Amino acid sequence: MEIENKLSAEFTGFDLDSFVTPHGSKREKPPLSATLKKYHAFCRRRAFATYVASKTDGCCKEGNPMLAWCCCGQTFRESSSIHKHVAKSHASEIQHLTESTFKRLLSQLEEEAVKHKQPSVPQAEPVNIAQWIPDTSYITEDQLQKGPGKVLLYYCYCEVEDPHVISAWQKDLCEKLHLTGKVRVATEGINGTVGGTEAAADMYIKAMRSHPLFNMMEEEDFKMSDGGAQCFSDLRVGVYKEIVPMGVSPDVISYKLAGIHLQPEEFHNEVEALLSNGDLCNDTILLDCRNFYESKIGQFSHCLAPNIRKFSYFPDYVDQNLELFKEKKVLMYCTGGIRCERASAYLRSKDVCKEVYQLKGGIHKYLEHFPEGFYRGKLFVFDERYAISSNSDVISECRYCSSPWDQYQLCTTQFCCQLVLSCPACRLEGRTACCLACQTKRGRAQSDESSSAPQQKEECECTDGRLRVPQEV
Repeated sequence: MEIENKLSAEFTGFDLDSFVTPHGSKREKPPLSATLKKYHAFCRRRAFATYVASKTDGCCKEGNPMLAWCCCGQTFRESSSIHKHVAKSHASEIQHLTESTFKRLLSQLEEEAVKHKQPSVPQAEPVNIAQWIPDTSYITEDQLQKGPGKVLLYYCYCEVEDPHVISAWQKDLCEKLHLTGKVRVATEGINGTVGGTEAAADMYIKAMRSHPLFNMMEEEDFKMSDGGAQCFSDLRVGVYKEIVPMGVSPDVISYKLAGIHLQPEEFHNEVEALLSNGDLCNDTILLDCRNFYESKIGQFSHCLAPNIRKFSYFPDYVDQNLELFKEKKVLMYCTGGIRCERASAYLRSKDVCKEVYQLKGGIHKYLEHFPEGFYRGKLFVFDERYAISSNSDVISECRYCSSPWDQYQLCTTQFCCQLVLSCPACRLEGRTACCLACQTKRGRAQSDESSSAPQQKEECECTDGRLRVPQEV
């Protein structure tokens, strides 16, 4: 929807031939908006990946685990090597493929823009969202902006007829209560994490539970932790296709197909029984649905933690490892429970598991009941705290010296958004990047600070070296 709203302004009437000639040679490029730059960068990444894939050794496509690439009479065994070779020796081919891909994309987007200019069906009368904004006259502005702070984490799956109305209400509600954070609204429900004072958080919960769509929510459905508005840089409220981005349409895999919910006490008992048996993988799997950097700093004992970078890779992970789940009982968990709703539904749709269960309220609720239970280490959160803790265990280590360390910080290389575990001693020595390539770029960038040339965000070798769909052994 966000793309569709911008189509008319960005693409209608855009002169495609002024950007690329029929033979791919460059003409004077028109100034590109931020949206067009984003799509052009996407096309370049796609072109590069396609070109590299075309160099895959033919014999390796028949199940040979030693993947290789053949180009210019050379054989490359590592992805980083073939990437460097292609970038250095085939820049012109990549550029030509990028421009042709970009031109096709613009044509498609322009067609979509024209379609969206057609007369629309008359809409219903606008909804008065003011009726859902609470009265704050009995509370002072200081109480809404100063004092002890909290961060709320919640979700609610339900049928939302007009998500844009709910989005507008959420934006007004959060601004009135001086809350920051992120709220995703879709036709399948709402998912949010917001921070503010205790008074503001309490009023937000009451407002949510007073709304006719969300009045089935209980107070315990809102997971609360110490924090505040400072835990988020701003407020972001929007309408999306999914309230948690798994990459599969809710029309195909619905939350209504989710597994059986277990209360924290029930889940704790299940894990205790499994650990006492000593052979967890015999007929039961304790499955972590989160990303690798989340499970790296905290997880349940003896769990299976997929080495994936994004939740949208989870369906592919399941597809590649169906034998692993065949006739197994699966105990599934995530941060707050929302990812398990769709993940368990997807796993159940494959019809290979004996049973699929999920932890209601996620790790967050479990730690409220069992702070010294079977979950050890930190709980990763998607705000500027990065992690919260309930026990003193440190299960991860510094990437440089391997000493125990579990406090994430962003890679200090400009335009890199990877997280890095670097202990204080290593940071004092300047080792603050996520990988060797970024550390090298960081040093080069510091020597070129006077340069005014525009730069773009880059993916580093940490990203390139991690498979999209890991195969379990």
